[in-house]
Amino acid sequence: MQKNNNIKVFDKLVSKTKIYLIIIAILLSIICFYEINFIMPAILIFVLIVMYAYWTNNKRKSEISEHIKDLTHTVDNAAKSTLINSPFPLIVIETDGNVIWKSSKFIKEFANVDINIYLNEIVKELKLEIENSSEENKKELQELIKKQVIIGDKNYNILGEYVKSKDDKKQNEYMATLYFIDETENIEMVNKYNNSRICMGIIMIDNYEEIMQRVSAEDRPILTATIEKTLYDWASEFKGLIVKSERDTFIVILEQEYLKRLEEERFTILDKIKEISIPGKIQSTLSIAISNEGETNYKKYKSAQGGIDIALGRGGDQAIIRKDGKYTFFGGRTQELEKRTRVKARIVAHALEELMDEAQNIIIMGHSNSDIDAMGAAFGIYRMAKTIQKEAYIINETAGIGLDNFIEVAKQNEEYKEILINKDKALDIIDENTLLVVVDTHKTSYVEVPELLEKTNKIVIIDHHRRSTDFIQNSILTFHEVYASSACELVTELIEYSENTINLTTIETEGLYAGIMMDTKNFTFKTGVRTFEAAAFLRKCGIDIIKIKKWFQSDLETYNKIAEIVNKTEIIKGTIGISCYEQNDKGSNIVCAKAADELLTISDITASFVIGNLGDKICISGRSIGDINVQIILEKMGGGGHITLAGAQVEGMNMNEVKQELITKINEYFEEILN
Repeated sequence: MQKNNNIKVFDKLVSKTKIYLIIIAILLSIICFYEINFIMPAILIFVLIVMYAYWTNNKRKSEISEHIKDLTHTVDNAAKSTLINSPFPLIVIETDGNVIWKSSKFIKEFANVDINIYLNEIVKELKLEIENSSEENKKELQELIKKQVIIGDKNYNILGEYVKSKDDKKQNEYMATLYFIDETENIEMVNKYNNSRICMGIIMIDNYEEIMQRVSAEDRPILTATIEKTLYDWASEFKGLIVKSERDTFIVILEQEYLKRLEEERFTILDKIKEISIPGKIQSTLSIAISNEGETNYKKYKSAQGGIDIALGRGGDQAIIRKDGKYTFFGGRTQELEKRTRVKARIVAHALEELMDEAQNIIIMGHSNSDIDAMGAAFGIYRMAKTIQKEAYIINETAGIGLDNFIEVAKQNEEYKEILINKDKALDIIDENTLLVVVDTHKTSYVEVPELLEKTNKIVIIDHHRRSTDFIQNSILTFHEVYASSACELVTELIEYSENTINLTTIETEGLYAGIMMDTKNFTFKTGVRTFEAAAFLRKCGIDIIKIKKWFQSDLETYNKIAEIVNKTEIIKGTIGISCYEQNDKGSNIVCAKAADELLTISDITASFVIGNLGDKICISGRSIGDINVQIILEKMGGGGHITLAGAQVEGMNMNEVKQELITKINEYFEEILN
C-alpha cells in the first residue's frame, strides 16, 4: 500500500517535469532556428537541465517516501491504539462463533454475564442476514452492521463491519468487528418521556337521568357526592386529575405510564360504581374512554370523544382505551338499559324526513346475508320515502328461510317488483345527491354493497347492535340505540313520530312485526316496554300473526338438520354448548341461528354456539340467556351483536380451526372475568 502511494506521488512529479522540459526544448529550438551558432550550447544546456531535473526528482521521491512511511507508521500506531483502547466494548469474531480478539473493555463490561450465549445468537443472525442478502445489499452490510440487543439488564446497539474469511477451510464464513454501545440510559430516558406524556379521558354516568328520576330529592345530593368521591379516590390511585364538566360527564387527565396499570386492573372502577347502593333498586354504570393518540391534548380529547361514542353505542358499562391505532375494551357485561324518553326518536324522524325531501332519490341497504329484521326495516323506510313522494329502492341479494317467504309475498304486489334491486342496479342509480339509508348494521365491512358508501356523503344509519370499531364514520344522521330489540322497532318509532301520516301496507306492517318477532325470539329475549309498544302500534295497523309465524316455520328437512346439530353438541365449561353444521349451505347462517336458539331450550345450557359452512366463509351464531356475554366472545373473532345474541363470519380458516379458535376465545373470556 505504501509502495503504491509512493509510485503515485512520483508519477505526478515526473509528469510535471516532462511538461517543463518540453517547454524548454521548444524555446531552445526557436532560438537555434534564428541563430544557428547557438545549436551546440543549446544542446549542452538542455542536457544539463535534464540531468538536474532527474537528480532533483530522485531526491524528492526519497523525501516523499520517507514522509509517507513515517506518516503511515504513525497512523497505524494510532489505529491500533484506538482499536485496543476503544471506549466501547469491542470484539472480532467469526460467524462460526470463533472469537479472534476481545478488547479489555469488552472483557470488563461482560465479566458478570455469560456473553457466549448472546454472541452465538448474534453471529447466527448476522450470518443468516448476510447469506440471504443480494450482492448489492452485502456491500451495504459490509459498510455497517447495526443491531439492537438486550444483554443482562442493559440495551446495546451493535455497530461494526464484516469481511469474508480468507481461510480456505472457512469459505462460507465471515469475520466481523463489532462495537457494543450501551444505550440503556438513552432508552430509559425515552421511556420516561413517553410515560410522562398526557392521556385524555372522558367518564360518563350512563343512566344519570333515570337515576335522578327514581331517587328522591333529599337523596340526590348524597348519591351524587358518593359517585363523585368514588371517582376522585380512584383517580388519586394513579395520580390522575378529574374535572367535572357536566352533570353526568367528567374529564380525566393522567400520565401514560398508568395506562398499563389500568389495563392490568381491568378498570375496577366499573364494579365500584355498580356497588353503590341506590334507593329504588337501580344500578349506576359508567362509560369511560381514554386516548393517548394525537399531537396535542385537544386532539387526544377529540379521540377520547370518539371512544366514548363507541362505549355508549355498545351499551355502556365499559371502558375503552385508544392506543397505537387500536381499541381495547373492558367491561360491557351489563344488559343495556332501556331509555324511557322517546325525544330522540321524534327528533331523528323529523331530521330523516328533511334529508329525504332534499335528496334526489333514496337507496335503502341492510347487511350482507340479510334477514327479516333488515328487510322489514327497509320496507318501513321505503314507505316513509314514498309518503313524501320520493323515488326509493331497496337492495336485496340474499335468500334464506323466512326472508324467501317474505320476498315472495312482497313481489306478488306490482309496486315492489321494481323497487327490489341488485348491486349493479344500485351502483347505476346512486350519485352524490342520493340519500343512502343503512339499516340493521353500522359496520362498513358488513353492509350488503360496501362500494355504495364511497358514492355519496349522504348516509343515514339506523341500528341496534353494539357499536364496533368498524363503524361507518361519514354518516350525517345516526339513530343507534343498543337498548332496542331490533332495527324494526326503531323504524316503527320513526314512523310513529313522523310529521306526515304514514299509511303502512299490510306487507310492510307484517315485515316490521316479523323483524321484531325474530330478533326477540317471539318476544323472549331483549324485550322492553318500548318493544311491546312498537308491537302494539303495528298490531293496530292490522296484521295476520299466523301468516307471519308460518314464514319462520322450518320444513322437515331443515328441522332434521337442526336436530342433528343439537345431537352433536359438545359441552364445555359445564354450561356452554358448541356444535357444527358441516354441510356447505348458503343458508347455514339461518340454520345455525335456529339450532343455537334450540340449544338454549335445554336445561343447564346457559350459552350456545353453532358453527356453519357458508362456502366461502364460516359463520358462527351465539346465544345466551344473559349469564354469559356472547357479544364479547364473538367480537374477538370479528363479529358482534348483543349480550344474549351475537354472530360472526370468519374467512381463511376451516371449520375445525374456527372451532378451536372459538374455544380459545371462550377461555380468554372466563380468564378476564376471573381477573
